[in-house]
Formats: sequence, C-alpha cells, structure tokens
Amino acid sequence: MSDEFVSREAHDAVILVVEDDRNMRELMANILAEVQPKAGIACVENAHQAMEYVEGNPVSVVVTDLRMPGGDGIDVLAFVREHSPNTQVVLVTGYATVESAVGALKQGAFDYLRKPFETVELRCTVERALQYYLLSTENQRLRQQQRALSEKGDLIGESHAIAKVRKLIDAAAAYDCSVLVTGESGCGKELVARQIHMQSARKDRPFVAINCAAIPENLIESELFGYKKGAFTGAERNKIGLFEAANGGTLFLDEINNSSLALQAKLLRVLQDGSYYAMGDTTPCNVDVRVIAATNKLIPALIDKGEFREDLYYRLMVMEIPMPALRERRDDIPLLTYYFLNKYATRLNKPVKGMDTEVLGVLLRHDWPGNVRELENVVQRMIILTEGDKIREEVLPHHLTEKRAAPGSSLDFLPPQSLEEIEAYFIRKTLRETQGDRSLAAEILGIDKSTLWRKIKRYNLDV
Repeated sequence: MSDEFVSREAHDAVILVVEDDRNMRELMANILAEVQPKAGIACVENAHQAMEYVEGNPVSVVVTDLRMPGGDGIDVLAFVREHSPNTQVVLVTGYATVESAVGALKQGAFDYLRKPFETVELRCTVERALQYYLLSTENQRLRQQQRALSEKGDLIGESHAIAKVRKLIDAAAAYDCSVLVTGESGCGKELVARQIHMQSARKDRPFVAINCAAIPENLIESELFGYKKGAFTGAERNKIGLFEAANGGTLFLDEINNSSLALQAKLLRVLQDGSYYAMGDTTPCNVDVRVIAATNKLIPALIDKGEFREDLYYRLMVMEIPMPALRERRDDIPLLTYYFLNKYATRLNKPVKGMDTEVLGVLLRHDWPGNVRELENVVQRMIILTEGDKIREEVLPHHLTEKRAAPGSSLDFLPPQSLEEIEAYFIRKTLRETQGDRSLAAEILGIDKSTLWRKIKRYNLDV
C-alpha cells in the first residue's frame, strides 16, 4: 500500500486520491482536506493500489488521474462501480477530449476535470460528489431499515405467537370469508384486518373502518347504512353509508361487542344476503363487502347475558384470529421498541438513535396493560424528553420505574435478570431481525460497528 493517509481516525467520509505524481498527489490532498472537516483523505499512486484500497475500506469519493502506468482511471472507475456502487468517481486528466469525457460519464463517473484545474473547481466538484454519496447511502440505509423493521407490513414481531397470527392472516386473505379478530384493546386488531385486506383480492378496493363504541347508538345506523333526504329531521340530502363506501372492498367493525341488538339484526342481514335498507328508503341496496369484525370482550359470555346475537357471532367467526397481548409475546418488545423509536425520531426530527440497556430492561419487564399502543406512546414520550442521541433512565415514565421490582414481572425468557444477559439477548435479536447486517444492527442499537463487534465476541453470540 502507498505512502499517505492524512488521518487514521474514524471518519464520516473518506476521499481517495489516485495520482502517480507525488507533488500533484500532495497538492490535491491538501486542497481536499478542506472539503469537509470530518472527511479523511487517503492517497495511493496507481490503479492497482486504488482497487486494493477500495476492496478493503469504505470510500465515499475517488478522485483519480486518467492516465497512469499499469492501469488507468477507467479501470479504477469500472472496479469501483462493481465493488462499491455508491462510491462516486471524479476523473482528472491533462489529456481531456470530448470523447473521453462523455465515455467516462456514460460508464458512471460523477464528473470529469481537466488539468490544470482551479483549486475551487476541484474542491467544489468533490464536495458535490460527496454530498451525492451521503444522500444515496442515507436513502439506502433508510430503505434497508424499513425492510428490516416492517417487511411484513405494520404487524411487527417474530415471536411464535405472531408467527401463528401471520399464518391465520395468510389463510383468511386467500378466501373471501368473514373474520372475527379477538384480543385486548391496543394489541393491534386493526392492523390484522388491514393486513388481511392488503393480501386479499380486494386490496385495490376501499378499506373502511368504524369503531362501534365511538359513535352514539342513534347515529351508528345512519353511518353504516346511510339515509335518504327527509328520512328524519335535519336529513336535507342523501347520505351514503359506510357499507356503500366499502363496496367491493372491506369493512372493519371494531369493538362490535358494543353494538346494540337492533343493529346486530341488520348486520346479520347484510352478512346473509349482501342487502340492507338505507334509512327512509324502501328499496334494498345490494353490496359486495367483506366484513372483518373485532372484539375486546369474550362474545360467548355476552351471548349468555343476552347482549349479543348467537347467530351473528357464528356468521362473523367463519375464521377467528386471536391477537395476543404484548405480555404474551415479550420477545417482540425489543423490535417494536426500535420500530417506534425510528418512526418517531424521524417524525419529531430528533437525533435519537438508541437507548441504554437499563431502559430496555425496564421495558422488557413491564406487563403493558395497554399493549402495543401503550408501548408506542411511552417510546414517543421518551423521545420528546430526550436531549441527546440516547434514551436514558431519567426519561422513563414513573409508572414503569416504580414497578421494576414487582413480583411476577421478571424476564422469564432471560434468566436470571442481569443487564449483560438483557444486552446479549437484544443484540442477538436485532442481528436476526436485520438478517445479520451488522451496520444496520449497529445503527438500530445506537452504537458504532466496532463496539458491536466487541460485544458479539464478548457474549460469544452465534447469529
């Protein structure tokens, strides 16, 4: 390897200068040292050394002479395009022609400079190339992160419980039947319904959702079925209902356990023959709508009390999908936590990239009575209160910290409960979720790659 490397500290970006003339090499290195304070400058004297350097080191921009002994700048350009596609290449030569410039740009060079060049011209060209590199790598990182965290939709998790839910979603999506999603409030029942819709043949048609508990009983019928002008005082025009709005698609009835017996009878008719009457109309409306309902209570118990129609229950539960509570799938808490961290750090424009191990320990021990919705709100709150790039214990909500030593709230999947075991578990989980991508895992964990490597060796992690 060649003679110079201006700085061997860690850098956000590295500019590689390839020039066989030593004086010119030093001049270019000095000029480019002012491009960006955190950029490192590496120098080599021929194409072979340039290829060797690019193969073993991350490089942001290559500035290479076109004519050199033993290989030229076009060879360097071709090698870089194959081995490091995001790296930008600027060609510099004293033998410029229109043909060679156009040829280099067609092969993927960022730009082309002719000797003798102005200092400002070189610096500005490399600055633009560096900015382009940083933008392209950031976009790639965000795409990789998005794939790693939500490649299966918004239903985040890899626990055994969620794997069972996904199998049921796949089965329900393949057949056009009614579905009943059961589970506690905040556990993600609407996400299940949306996932079924998006995987079904109805995905290009509307998905309409209504919370049966959020609308007064005297209004919900008109919301679902619509009304004709003059049907009641104040009905000054026709209004279509949600069944008509969802025609051809999916209607999601959340908290259907709160619907009245009168409304249940009308829902049963729609499920039986696809017809209903708008309020004030004597002509039936026919629709093709798939109904997915959700309940946060046990409907058989409501049937025993006379509060829910048994025939409607069996019409709805052609397929039942039980959505587990968050405490029943604790393995998913780390991934959900960082999914929300990335989501809200971006939305709130905060530089938060990770959290202390102690914070993770608290989140893993909590029982989450509000389920995923509670976890999402807690993460958002902590991001708002965090000043630096890491979430620390002082921003944890009081109701979480005061229960840390409560009996029965231990990490039953992390015996005994040491911070080292929590950290090792979380690193292993993150590496699996990112399919072994250590750069992405380090980004999600909020640590640098060298620290991640040391911890992998320390904990002897087999991922």
